[in-house]
Amino acid sequence: MKSSKLAAAFFACVLPVKFSSGFGVSSSSFRKHEYRPTPTPTPTPTPPQLSTSRIKNSATRHNNRHHPSLNPSEAQTQTSTSLQCQLLGMNCAEPTDFTFSFKGFKMRGGETDVHCHGWGLVLYEGRGIRAFHDPEPCSSSPIAELVSNHSMRTLNMISHIRYATQGTVCLENVHPFHREMWGIQWTFAHNGDVPLFNSKRGHVLPWIGKVDEEDKMEQKDDRCEVRYHERIYNPIGDTDSEKIFCSIINALKAKFNSLPSLPALYEYIEELLDEITSHDKDGTILNFLLGCGEHVQFAYSWPGSRPGSNVWNGLHYLVREPPFKSASLTDCDYGVDFDKLTNENDRVAVIATKPLTLNEDWIEFERGQLILFEAGIPHLTPAEGFEPELSGHGLDSACLPQVNAKKLEEDMRRYKVKRSFFAAGAGI
Repeated sequence: MKSSKLAAAFFACVLPVKFSSGFGVSSSSFRKHEYRPTPTPTPTPTPPQLSTSRIKNSATRHNNRHHPSLNPSEAQTQTSTSLQCQLLGMNCAEPTDFTFSFKGFKMRGGETDVHCHGWGLVLYEGRGIRAFHDPEPCSSSPIAELVSNHSMRTLNMISHIRYATQGTVCLENVHPFHREMWGIQWTFAHNGDVPLFNSKRGHVLPWIGKVDEEDKMEQKDDRCEVRYHERIYNPIGDTDSEKIFCSIINALKAKFNSLPSLPALYEYIEELLDEITSHDKDGTILNFLLGCGEHVQFAYSWPGSRPGSNVWNGLHYLVREPPFKSASLTDCDYGVDFDKLTNENDRVAVIATKPLTLNEDWIEFERGQLILFEAGIPHLTPAEGFEPELSGHGLDSACLPQVNAKKLEEDMRRYKVKRSFFAAGAGI
């Protein structure tokens, strides 16, 4: 009780926010379901068998696309120790309470799985962020308990539970990492192993992206031996994850001297990821979430299994939208009827390392797939990024102008896209 009171006092000091029930899930909103015993953990030598599914939404073009989907019955068996960090992202059409998903997610930090090396969560509020980081196990963290029991609404959220494979267990190594670029808060959380950024390189950041000839002359063994100080963004901790994040945003900063359109940003991030994974396609495992302000979140998966492990490390997502249904968490005995908590304007995309619920259709990312999430909609190609641009949900900065109409028209011609496609509601 004493630790709980201290935690509450600390939380009230660092988070001067008035909690309200609002839309979403509060502790009184959960509906208990019949207890389901956890199956005996068993190794999974190969990725789960996939079945064809689709996002069922007559209001968007995605209802005609088929995706590999994890069968709900298979999701119930996915409780074996993963020895991988856990990712959770949410991207929403309307401000949404994330506590239902986080209640189940936090149990993976030492209760239903072994990830006990810290946790973090970042949610966007306008151009600002609220960030929570704790090196303690998430399942027993007083701060995590308070977060999971208070209603906070957001359009964009990223959370991470750490299982340390590189870097010490300390606060500076807790994800998500965040940096300001172009007057925008960028947030990053990752799991996997990326040989290009392994600890043997020390604090040296590899060059990725296009560099000028002078820079190329000063590279040795794909590393930057000198001029390291010219990198604007550098890691604070000693994880490969933070190195990846800093290298990506350094490359973006060097590439664009003004705010890019979302399709241009999407395309260049794909190029950078192709460069990273091509260094060691078999040894690389790269799954991440990248927040680019209040409206936009990128998610990427290059899945695989660590040496000596038969556990598949990938990424999954689902879209909740009308007509809403009930859902039950896999990691604790909680369920909710979303139909009683939502309205016709709500739509939420949830991204997770492993499916969080038992009775929903989760879609597994394809190998090398990058998806842009905006307003709860998964945009599967760079050209689809024009839709959020035209709806006013492109990159938003107080210090740099948004992409102007002329630049947007130029990018549309390059992708052979016309405004009438979106005005008519047709797909690309």
